[in-house]
Amino acid sequence: MQKSIIITGAGRGIGAATARTFLEAGYRVGLIGRNEDTLKAAAGDHPNSMVLVCDVGDPASVDQAFGKAMHAWGRLDVLFNNAGRGSPPKTADETDIDTWMDVVRVNLTGSFLCARAAFAIMRSQSPQGGRIINNGSVSAHAPRPGSAPYTSTKHAITGLTKSLSLDGRRYDIACGQIDIGNALTEMVEPMKTGMPQADGSIRPEATMDVAHVANSVFHMAEMPLDANVQFMTVMAPKMPFILGKMYRG
Repeated sequence: MQKSIIITGAGRGIGAATARTFLEAGYRVGLIGRNEDTLKAAAGDHPNSMVLVCDVGDPASVDQAFGKAMHAWGRLDVLFNNAGRGSPPKTADETDIDTWMDVVRVNLTGSFLCARAAFAIMRSQSPQGGRIINNGSVSAHAPRPGSAPYTSTKHAITGLTKSLSLDGRRYDIACGQIDIGNALTEMVEPMKTGMPQADGSIRPEATMDVAHVANSVFHMAEMPLDANVQFMTVMAPKMPFILGKMYRG
């Protein structure tokens, strides 16, 4: 049976790379995003692709997109909750309320709405079950300066992952999370020239090929439903995430 996946934030970056990986593997792929042109470019006219123009923060838009995919496929095996946005590096008092609200709307509410739609489908389909993969972030464990909105939502994604894992057990719905660090996409390109560090300095950071992320998501998706990658961290090993201390004897 041909498998199917919906990928949010699929127009560029990690989402687009992951969509191409699954298309090459023979999956039916629904590409969700707000820009039809970038979605079409990512899909590349592949016969197994479906462009789903959707605002993940809008419940009606999400329901319509998932309904369209289900009408065409009749089944959903995997959701990759990838859509997200960052915010300008500012302290909490400098962050305007509209920015906070939109980061929460896209990163957290959007992930919940898409998980909600996928969960309902996976619970009711036959054979029952499926898999939800949430895109977390290493930022939830080691935040960057001035990242309160983004970091807060990524902490919340971990809570969503654990709740979905618990609630999905009786329905054979597995949920896992991939935390990604410095995959080289358009958003990460500035890191090569310099990023603010915890000590106040600005230094270039190591990056990795985004293909490693796409391949990791594929590995998670291909697990049988009696096994699950609960949490995975994929990162550039030289990025400032694992920090040590110097000790003097």
